[in-house]
Amino acid sequence: MRYFEDFHPGEVFDCGSRVVTKEEIITFAKQFDPQSFHVDEAAAARSHFGGLVASGWHSGSIAMGMVATALLLDSSCMGSPGMERLRWLKPLRGGETVNVKFRILESELSKTRPDRGKLKVSLELYDKAGNLLMDAIATQFYGLRPK
Repeated sequence: MRYFEDFHPGEVFDCGSRVVTKEEIITFAKQFDPQSFHVDEAAAARSHFGGLVASGWHSGSIAMGMVATALLLDSSCMGSPGMERLRWLKPLRGGETVNVKFRILESELSKTRPDRGKLKVSLELYDKAGNLLMDAIATQFYGLRPK
């Protein structure tokens, strides 16, 4: 179990990699972002993307799922009050292998709640070639190690 004290500014965690399929791109988009370049291959080919691409929200969900599995499920994470920044820099396409990095930017003990601290973190989604597809900066709360 990782507690607030176990995370340090400058630390980078590799949260693994996985392949994103065309089918999952379409399935996600049909439910949450049904724009033609996410759900229709022919329309996507005629779009400025030149082919089917994942919704940015799907990219973010993939990154969050990988961070949760690699780190958060075995931590004292208490959630997040929100994001400071979210950027979709390059499109994610079906068949791509993605990798996620979780970077600790800042660490601060709570001034009002002695049982927790907050981390400013970066979630970064990369393709197989190392291109940054998406990044986000967020604040997360973590419980301190029990005494």
